Amino acid sequence: PATYVVLIGQKTPKIKYVTISYIFPNADKYEGQCCKSTSGALVRGGTGKHTSASGVIYSGEWYDDKMNGTGTLQLPSGAHYEGDFKDGMFHGTGKYTFPNGSFYTGHFNQNRLEGQGSFTDSSGLVWIGEFHGKAALGLRLKNTDWV
Repeated sequence: PATYVVLIGQKTPKIKYVTISYIFPNADKYEGQCCKSTSGALVRGGTGKHTSASGVIYSGEWYDDKMNGTGTLQLPSGAHYEGDFKDGMFHGTGKYTFPNGSFYTGHFNQNRLEGQGSFTDSSGLVWIGEFHGKAALGLRLKNTDWV
């Protein structure tokens, strides 16, 4: 069955989504909604799950054939991200968990840690502050109960 979504402020009043299951020539697989682009090509849009041949799995919202909206990205290393995406990148609020179990929760800008956030290391210590890419000046240890 087709799903229609009204986009406020867009020239096209409705987008018709259809649900598909598609295997790409490189063995990637997509299951979910798609729609026609302005050029007439069939693109991922709505919600769906893309599994790459290398084991990367994205499940969430799509727009214009890119990860856009909220979703979850799982990497073969064991790392994963859950949060906002824009144009295929981590962008907005989210949580990135590293393979060793440590994680960052906060803001992202084009795949970079950017803005207020917290980092919990693998031993459970929580560091809070302002993050800018790989730099995190002025981090402070969150109040903890020491035994």
